[in-house]
Amino acid sequence: MASRSEINSQNIPVHVAVIMDGNGRWAKQKGGLRIFGHQSAIKAVRETVESAAEIGVQYLTLYAFSTENWARPAHEVMALMQLLVHTIRQETATLLKNNIRLQAIGQIESLPDSCQRELAEAIELTKAGNQMTLVLALSYSGRWDITQAAQKLAADVAAGNVNAASITEQTIAGYLSTKGIPDPELLIRTSGEQRISNFLLWQLAYTELYITDLLWPDFRREHFYDALLAYQQRERRFGKTSEQLTVS
Repeated sequence: MASRSEINSQNIPVHVAVIMDGNGRWAKQKGGLRIFGHQSAIKAVRETVESAAEIGVQYLTLYAFSTENWARPAHEVMALMQLLVHTIRQETATLLKNNIRLQAIGQIESLPDSCQRELAEAIELTKAGNQMTLVLALSYSGRWDITQAAQKLAADVAAGNVNAASITEQTIAGYLSTKGIPDPELLIRTSGEQRISNFLLWQLAYTELYITDLLWPDFRREHFYDALLAYQQRERRFGKTSEQLTVS
């Protein structure tokens, strides 16, 4: 496993996104209920957030709850919502201590009122943080994000506020829930699943993917360093050749 000393501090991704997967399987291996896996994942979240902030990542987006997750058994969803409220309340002081700003993307209005209140309070309390921005994707899906952006853009075109002929990729990006946030350079996915699961579909166009078989509750800072080291060993060409990059 990599150590922090192996990481090139001059080549840190500005934005890292994480699909935190494997809580249920981890709990099953331990002979516990799925919620036990979700509870045990809090340490992985804490170490990842702290590691990212310490090493210089500016934005960290965690896929905490997808729109598809609403289809899970009602008792699991309820337990997850209660855990979310408890965790936000518990971790706000740590975010303040580490100068980390909290933001959220997704259909936040679909969350229980208690979750919305805790989230809004934490976002307000940490708004001055400038060490790193932690973005929680809650009740989020990439297709929803693009759809709501298209609806807002269409409305502005109809109102005469936007000229349809002048619409660019940057225009569309300005209507996404991640407006003002740079696209991720690195996506980490745990549990070995090799898909992006409707996460940041527009934003991941040129993101480097790092997939590990490790289940999320076992993920620690040294595993985060492994992902960063793998990222730094890749050549990001954006459609160009290696020779073009060398010349430039």
